Amino acid sequence: MNNQELAAKVNSSMYRQCRNRGYATAVDVLMDIGVLPKDKYEDWRFGRIPYLERVCMVNLGKLSTIRHQMRVYAQKAGLKPSFCCYKQWGVKKKGGQGRKPVIHLRFSKSGNPEVERWYATHFVDTKRVAELKAETQTELPAEE
Repeated sequence: MNNQELAAKVNSSMYRQCRNRGYATAVDVLMDIGVLPKDKYEDWRFGRIPYLERVCMVNLGKLSTIRHQMRVYAQKAGLKPSFCCYKQWGVKKKGGQGRKPVIHLRFSKSGNPEVERWYATHFVDTKRVAELKAETQTELPAEE
């Protein structure tokens, strides 16, 4: 897949995600375009894989192109970047008391903070979110 085809797939995925739920995420784009298998994503979320890039089916150059294209699309579409902290799923409390320990997930082999931040950034379409909220409120039946 060349960079032009990759850009078209990223744009299409970002558009669909924003249309359906009002925001787009890097991991969902990767799964949409076939770079990240869903089972490998879940393995990463449960902490069975040390970093996400390890299970992506393209090289780091292509992953960088995908992240760049996401930022380009977001800027053109007027999407608002919003950082999201990815935490490991399935963490149990020690001794059954207190709070669950929070284990932050890693996206890249390098652990570069800039790369990690872009993977964890969600792009929010604030107008679409408002529309979706309005639709949800009109669909709710009036309480008697």
